[in-house]
Amino acid sequence: MDKSNSNLLVILGATAGGKTGLAVAAARRFNAEIISADSRQVYRGMDLGTGKDLPEYGEVPYHLIDIAAPGTEYNVFQFQRDCFIAIEEIWTRDRLPILCGGTGLYLDALLRGYRLVEVAENPILRSELEPLSDVQLAEHLLVLKPGQHNRTDLNDRQRLIRAIEIAEGERAAVDTLPPLPQLRPLVFGLKWPREILRQRIALRLQQRFDAGMIDEVQQLHDTGVAWQQLEFYGLEYRLIAQHLQDKLNRNDLQQKLRSAIGQFAKRQETFFRRMEKQGVSIHWLDGQGEPFGELCRRVGNFM
Repeated sequence: MDKSNSNLLVILGATAGGKTGLAVAAARRFNAEIISADSRQVYRGMDLGTGKDLPEYGEVPYHLIDIAAPGTEYNVFQFQRDCFIAIEEIWTRDRLPILCGGTGLYLDALLRGYRLVEVAENPILRSELEPLSDVQLAEHLLVLKPGQHNRTDLNDRQRLIRAIEIAEGERAAVDTLPPLPQLRPLVFGLKWPREILRQRIALRLQQRFDAGMIDEVQQLHDTGVAWQQLEFYGLEYRLIAQHLQDKLNRNDLQQKLRSAIGQFAKRQETFFRRMEKQGVSIHWLDGQGEPFGELCRRVGNFM
């Protein structure tokens, strides 16, 4: 890669916005390879529920898809580590990496360079934290990490303790961490009017049902992934697991899933706005216009 210009293209946006198709078109135009920034597409066998759209890639190489077994945990630390490795490997081939996805935490960890380390459990620290109330634990975490990016850690005692454990471990290791790759990202976001995005979500959801998404979840359970574990993967997997256990009829499943995905899209958009406020420059593309043409014109000014 030419080190004087942008060396990473990023395409982000809400679910069902057409990110994959845009990334594939850009990869063909700019001799690029795609890296997925999706927290669920890493899992093998979870295709329709995560919207992998693998046939869209064609001959375009892709990374960080189908790299973990279902039922295992994959987290932001692993993503950042694996993504940096993929980026540097793509650079060695003199090609452009395109990071594409909608998992805000993963995107932010890479673009703002979170300094993450793998932290083992610390029994001594846990015993010191045990007498503290949830409020005291939350206050302690916010002292360690005033810009705490995962607010859900503040609402669960075990997650609070683990987050403090990680923050303490990161603080202790900060001086020994290797330098991060020097990224010069050019970030694009796909945006749609809210009503149009809802329509796209409904259409895409129906297409995935027609393609066998319920059977996919049943097969995952049949191969050993517990119902509780499937619910951990959220949205499609949680509600379809409930349906397969006769806790939710088919009509309610579809209605609740449409609503849940719409709410998820709103949360994604909120996260992207927060990223902008924290210094990430995003060039927004109108999904109803000619996003690929606009992307090419802007890339031409930076590459």
